[in-house]
Amino acid sequence: MGRVLVTGASRRRGIGAAIVRRLHDDGHRVVAHGWRPYDETEPWGADDEPFTDRPGVTVVTADLADPGAPARLVADAGPLDALVVNHARSQLGRLGELDADTLDRTWAVNVRATLLLVQAFAAQAPDGGRVVLFTSGQHRGPMPTEIPYATTKGALAAITATLADALADRGITVNTVNPGPTDTGWADEATTAAVGKQLPRGRWNRPEEAADVVALLLDGRAATITGQVVDAEGGFRRWTA
Repeated sequence: MGRVLVTGASRRRGIGAAIVRRLHDDGHRVVAHGWRPYDETEPWGADDEPFTDRPGVTVVTADLADPGAPARLVADAGPLDALVVNHARSQLGRLGELDADTLDRTWAVNVRATLLLVQAFAAQAPDGGRVVLFTSGQHRGPMPTEIPYATTKGALAAITATLADALADRGITVNTVNPGPTDTGWADEATTAAVGKQLPRGRWNRPEEAADVVALLLDGRAATITGQVVDAEGGFRRWTA
């Protein structure tokens, strides 16, 4: 078991928090990152001390819109054996609503910060380390109401194989998880019901199930899995009327 940094883990109901809890319970030493000022701008709001039931978890804060933040975050959290890049700036926007500032801010957090985090991690990681990124479902179907978000998440899916190749000689794996529709409390009742009908189990995926996939990819027995976008969608039938 090693030391793992998990970004975007400040919401109790979020995927990041579920990953932190799972890895902590598996015996990893976990550093949980969050940025409360961003959470406070979102409909779900900010949570206080989400890991009081996991006293071994180290909590750190950083604004990943700052280009210097990724390197500082890795330096403060390290030495690290694994990196889980779960954070994201959520950004709605149809084609006619786009503007340069919104696109730049979404890109800075979702793509630039991710690449700089991987760079900083690789500079200090041991051979055999692990990197797990997170994407959404834009490579499986259109997301016309959230183009800035879909664009940046699509970039992470597209760059996965290239990052994996860049680190393959050191035995560091890089994979990306698409968790599918996941119940983290953001969707309204109508959306929850409609999407639930398109999932074979009749319910949305749970954050803990995404955490299970991350735990699998960090396991030593997953050393041959790299450069993959893992669609852990639970059979989501997005084209079902």
